[in-house]
Amino acid sequence: MADKKKGTVTVTQTGSPIGRQKYQRETLKGLGLNKMHKTRELEDTSAVRGMINKVKHLVAVEEAS
Repeated sequence: MADKKKGTVTVTQTGSPIGRQKYQRETLKGLGLNKMHKTRELEDTSAVRGMINKVKHLVAVEEAS
């Protein structure tokens, strides 16, 4: 099962971190998002999903096939 390929998820920043709590700004940086409308393709892991859940109001998520 170790050779099972993991999926990816595409995350796009849609909201501004201005006026947000510090942990939300830091979470966006951790996801590699630092500007509006920037998109990153990340590995679909539970850690990444948890980070996305923390800032779900600031990002748009698309499942990769």
